Amino acid sequence: MSKEQSCVLKAWEVTMRKTQQAKKRANSIFGTVPVALQTDDDATTTTEENDDHESSTNTSSVGELYQEERVLPNGDYYTGQWYDSFPHGHGKYLWTDGCMYIGEWYNGKTMGKGKFGWPSGAMYEGEFKSGYMDGTGTYTGPSGDTYKGQWVMNLKHGRGIKSFANGDVYDGEWRRGLQEAQGKYRWRDGSYYIGEWKNGTISGKGTFVWSTDGDRYDGFWDDGFPTGNGTFKWDDGSFYVGHWSKDPEEMNGTYYPSGKEGALDWDPKDVFDNLSEYKICSGERVPVLPSQKKLSVWNSSKRVEKPRRISVDGRVSVGLDRAFEKMNMWGSESGEGAADIDSTTRRDLDAEIMRLEAEGLIQSLRPSPVPMRLPKAGKKQGETISKGHRNYELMLNLQLGIRHAVGKQAQVVSLDLKHSAFDPKEKLWTRFPPEGTKYTPPHQSSEFKWKDYCPLVFRSLRKLFKVDPADYMLSICGNDALRELSSPGKSGSFFYLTNDDRYMIKTMKKSETKVLLRMLAAYYNHVRAFENTLVIRFYGLHCVKLTGTIQKKVRFVIMGNLFCSEYSIHRRFDLKGSSLGRTTDKPESEINSNTILKDLDLNFIFRLQKAWFQEFIRQVDKDCEFLEQERIMDYSLLVGIHFREASVAGELIPSGARTPIGEFEDETAPRLSRVDVDQLLSDPTRWASIRLGGNMPARAERTMRRSDCEFQLVGEPTGEYYEVVMIFGIIDILQDYDISKKLEHAYKSIQYDPTSISAVDPRLYSRRFRDFIFKVFTEDD
Repeated sequence: MSKEQSCVLKAWEVTMRKTQQAKKRANSIFGTVPVALQTDDDATTTTEENDDHESSTNTSSVGELYQEERVLPNGDYYTGQWYDSFPHGHGKYLWTDGCMYIGEWYNGKTMGKGKFGWPSGAMYEGEFKSGYMDGTGTYTGPSGDTYKGQWVMNLKHGRGIKSFANGDVYDGEWRRGLQEAQGKYRWRDGSYYIGEWKNGTISGKGTFVWSTDGDRYDGFWDDGFPTGNGTFKWDDGSFYVGHWSKDPEEMNGTYYPSGKEGALDWDPKDVFDNLSEYKICSGERVPVLPSQKKLSVWNSSKRVEKPRRISVDGRVSVGLDRAFEKMNMWGSESGEGAADIDSTTRRDLDAEIMRLEAEGLIQSLRPSPVPMRLPKAGKKQGETISKGHRNYELMLNLQLGIRHAVGKQAQVVSLDLKHSAFDPKEKLWTRFPPEGTKYTPPHQSSEFKWKDYCPLVFRSLRKLFKVDPADYMLSICGNDALRELSSPGKSGSFFYLTNDDRYMIKTMKKSETKVLLRMLAAYYNHVRAFENTLVIRFYGLHCVKLTGTIQKKVRFVIMGNLFCSEYSIHRRFDLKGSSLGRTTDKPESEINSNTILKDLDLNFIFRLQKAWFQEFIRQVDKDCEFLEQERIMDYSLLVGIHFREASVAGELIPSGARTPIGEFEDETAPRLSRVDVDQLLSDPTRWASIRLGGNMPARAERTMRRSDCEFQLVGEPTGEYYEVVMIFGIIDILQDYDISKKLEHAYKSIQYDPTSISAVDPRLYSRRFRDFIFKVFTEDD
């Protein structure tokens, strides 16, 4: 008898008692499987007389499929087809804790159709892939919960029906273990909801029908309750139409009787109280996952390596499975399961899945991302305004007015301003005839009038922002002409850039001018109190009035150009946190480094160093509180990204990847190593070289959106990181929630989900904006 066979016998004697007990339990669950032993001429088999002491062994040559029955060193039991050192074909495996799998194997992995049973009585029958419940299958829990449908890596994913032990039933779509998209939930009393779901809760557009009296609600939902426009209908034909909210102050609507006159003894808040009794059942937890179970296998008799343990999905136990071992919360047989896991566990699972994919240990479930490339370099923005341009005279008037206004102003002595300085009536008119006056120079343009709004305030702002008056005049009024951007903005305003890109000039509507003047005192106090504020910087507010028959007024504001940096900007994003219309309408071939992309185009999560991230959180909160108090909405976070490393072929190089010879480097941009960045950020005294939102080193993690989710704002992280320098700030802060925006909100709410549109109340806008931004920006740990 060989040494290996002796070990088998000893193992058998030690574990016989508990193994036989486990075998009986397994046979009671799955039934017996006949074992037809196949032998070769040189094989040796044991006799029936010593079956109580020896397991049958087979010394078939390596690489040949044969039948085997083995008690493994740790007490596990396997019977079925064997190939080399692994179960392969059809077989049954019993773990000492009572878990059992019977079905198809491939090189030691559960692959194909099979059954997995737990000691609690729970059972899964269906398809497996690499150790995971994956494909179509049915899970029956120990308490009677049943799910029949599609699975992906132990999670309900796709179409499926779940019947709960309490009598509730859900029939619809699932995503990563939770109800998502379209689905119908029927409670045990017969009432049901049919419509949209998000992350396991009723959210979106849908209908709820009460079984007791036939009443129904049709409209929009959020977190299980009516939110937004909706209609409540009684079975007698009467109905109530209005805006629904948990906040009684925001509730309003109209009752339409069916024809019978009479007072309505009903309160819309009763609907919320009634719906609070209809809970979505979470179900029960799946016990230990099949992919967590390990196999104890022997190597071929022709090998001398020490026996190793491998998991069901084929991973050798050398530390790779530690992340899964940490998920012992699934080991309990109570509570929710893999199909109903909490968000923390879900993130852990996502991270483990991505790690295994990266190491090639499992096949990726998502399409392989195409390698990222640097976008095409865009031309210098704007058309130079030269003689003959339609706005040439306007540019001359602008330059003359600013030269006059800034040049004659006295230096600011104190930043403490009187209230009268912010009075909208505080303005100076100056006439500029072509021949000149005692105070104005002669010029070649037509006569015009120049107005300065609140000149002392903007002079103080320029000092606060450390703008040198001489440099300011030289940038705007120097020999170099302004550049007009190719097309006006969505608001109809025109934008002009100075030749050095430091300043941007925007034409203003009268309503915007009024908003800025109204909030000017609050704006001044805010930027003075918060040096790191992200809101756009205003340097001047002016008006040019053309004389003669036209009598045209052109108002404009001078702002800082956020993207004036020594770094070239490779990607630009305008982010609001809404989804309706928030994607670029350009084909891929026309997108370059100057293209401003939107929320649904975003494919990154930005990770900031801890100290900067905490400051970012605080400042965004302060800025949004300021804008909310001023009743401002429709603002956005403008983000510019400079990728620090790319190959000569234009492919971006992920952090940690070695750069091939011929590495791309932007020779005009400063370079910071990772060590330099860490040292710089850990020492606050060295922060002067960077500021919040300006030239900030960060890491950008690539994301990918699910193809089945049209309006997924933030994609799934891929674990692919890029070293970047970021520039960002809050822009477009002059739109208040006026009557036009209220009408826009009412109109679009009828056609679309109210939470997806930009025109919403400033309080809601601020909350939604922050929620989105704090998902896109995270702490780099």
